[in-house]
Amino acid sequence: MFDLPGFPFFDLAPVFPLGAVLFNFLFFTLTIPVEAYVMTIRLKFDKRTSIFYSIGINLFSGTLGWVIFFLIEPILPIGLKSELISFVFFDQFNPSLRGLVVITAFIIFFATFLIKFFLLKLVLLSLRDLSKAPQPQVEESSTNRRTSRRGTNRFKLQNTNLLTTMLIANSLSYTLISLIMILRTIRAN
Repeated sequence: MFDLPGFPFFDLAPVFPLGAVLFNFLFFTLTIPVEAYVMTIRLKFDKRTSIFYSIGINLFSGTLGWVIFFLIEPILPIGLKSELISFVFFDQFNPSLRGLVVITAFIIFFATFLIKFFLLKLVLLSLRDLSKAPQPQVEESSTNRRTSRRGTNRFKLQNTNLLTTMLIANSLSYTLISLIMILRTIRAN
């Protein structure tokens, strides 16, 4: 099917889930702009920064998701493993596993959300620490302590805003992915 002339060893069809890889790229091309747009609107980043952060956290979380999948797959029961292989390689789905698929989808959604949130928070904290120049220590007065508390409260507010933003962005991107999967299923039937 995918034989290239002069390269008989390059037959990808039996071992390479090309459909899953292409859908993964499709999902990245949909989720990156959606999440970047949400970051631009809610976090007031410029477009370039939002796209950079969105690409970084989506590719890292996607890679981490595949690594986790390849670590969990060998310990699955044989029946579930054969159903998974049947779905990934041959696009055949057993309707009796719908409940398990829904539970797994919720787990993946929240795990991805947490990974993306912590990655974005880590990047923002590291950039904030890099932008601070070392300042000499001075004795704290009562006004300095008040402004310090205000800064702590502002940081908590920013942290909540970041959490909400990532939840909205992840929800929108997963909704878009779910709609595409539903349309694909409807079209296949």
